[in-house]
Amino acid sequence: MRLSRLADYAIMLMTHVAQYPDDSHAAAESAAATRLPVPTVARVMARLRRGGLLSSARGVNGGYRLARPAADIPVGAIVSLFDGPVQLTRCVQSGPHPCGVEAVCPSRAGLQRLNVAVRKALDDVSLADLAAPGPAAAATRRPARPPAAPEGPLP
Repeated sequence: MRLSRLADYAIMLMTHVAQYPDDSHAAAESAAATRLPVPTVARVMARLRRGGLLSSARGVNGGYRLARPAADIPVGAIVSLFDGPVQLTRCVQSGPHPCGVEAVCPSRAGLQRLNVAVRKALDDVSLADLAAPGPAAAATRRPARPPAAPEGPLP
């Protein structure tokens, strides 16, 4: 399974916006920050707005913002907006199945469980999880103070 290029870009852009939730993000600024082409960023951000994941305002201080808190936006929602629902094989999609051997397929039930697990994994990771500083950022932060030594004699 591989995300489409646009779904990948959408995740990058949403993560960028989530890292600076108090700012308005113009397409040109977001393109510069992510090193993506401006026309593509404009299209992706417009689609994210139509999908209800971003809100937008016009004007001098306009731009895009998250439509709801990053913790309330599952990665699965971003992926589904660009790639449709996760369907590892034809037999796991709803509706008429184009597969001619599904009645005798020994792996169909297992594939359905796997498809559910992949969907759940995408929905269990929020945009806030992606936007959180990673190990590299944590390594550059000042270490926390060690706990104060207890007073009195040790047992």
